[in-house]
Amino acid sequence: MISQSIKNNLTADCENCFGLCCVALPYAKSADFAFDKESGSPCRNLQKDFRCGIHGKLREEGFKGCTVYECFGAGQKVSRITYQGHDWRKQPEKAKEMFDLFPIMQQLHEMLCYLEEAMALKETKSIYPDLHDIYFKMEQLTNLSAAEILSQDIPAHRALVNELLLKTSLLVRSKIKNKKKPKGKNLLGAKMRHADLKGSDFRGALLIAADLREADLRLCDFIGADMRDADLSDANLEGSFFLTQAQINSAKGNDRTRLPLTLSKPKHWG
Repeated sequence: MISQSIKNNLTADCENCFGLCCVALPYAKSADFAFDKESGSPCRNLQKDFRCGIHGKLREEGFKGCTVYECFGAGQKVSRITYQGHDWRKQPEKAKEMFDLFPIMQQLHEMLCYLEEAMALKETKSIYPDLHDIYFKMEQLTNLSAAEILSQDIPAHRALVNELLLKTSLLVRSKIKNKKKPKGKNLLGAKMRHADLKGSDFRGALLIAADLREADLRLCDFIGADMRDADLSDANLEGSFFLTQAQINSAKGNDRTRLPLTLSKPKHWG
C-alpha cells in the first residue's frame, strides 16, 4: 500500500526511488561532475540497492552538481506510483519509458511546488481559487499513466501555471515602493555587495558567482535563477519566494545569512 506521504511529497525521498536521477539524466565532465555520463546510462557510483556509493563525500569526489539537484519528489512518484514499485532493472522493457518520464514528472512536481507556495501566501487571496484549481488539475495529471503523461503538451501546461506565478510575484512585490531593479538578467559575477534589492524580480537571472554579500534581498522572486557560487554571506533573503533549497545549496553563505523559514543553511556553508 502506498502511503499518503509518498503521494503528496514534493521533496526528494531517495529511499523510495530507483536512483532515477542517477540514470535518466546526462551530464558532462565539468566543475560539477567528475566524468561524462549519457542519458539512460547508470552512474558508476550507483549501487545495486539504488543508493549512491559516495553520497557522503560527493563534493570531495567532484560531484557538486549532485548535491544541488532537486527532483521535487518526482523520483518516488515515478518509482512507487506510476510504476507501482517495479524498477527498471527488473523490467528492462520499461526502462526507456521510465527514464523519459522522470524529467517530465520533475517539471510537473516543480510546478506543483511553486503553486503550493503561492497558495500559502496571504497576498494571493484574490487569485487563490485560480491557484487551487490549476494545482488540482496538475496533481491529477501526475497520477496518469506514463503513456498519458508523455503525450501531454508540457509547455502549454507550464504557460498556464506561469501566468498565475507571475500574478503572484506582482502581488507580493507590489508592497515594495521605489524598487531598485537589477540591471538585466545577466548578472554573472555582478558586484552587488550592500545593494538594496528588496522586492526585485530575479526570475531566470544568471547570478553565478555574483557578490551579494550583505545585500537586502527580502521579498524577491527567485524562480529559475541560477545561483551557483553566488555569495550570500550576511545577506537577508527573508520573505523571498520561489526560492528552492537546491538554489541555496548551490550558493555560498554563512551563519549570518538570513533565509526564508522554509529553507535551511547548507552544511558546506560552515
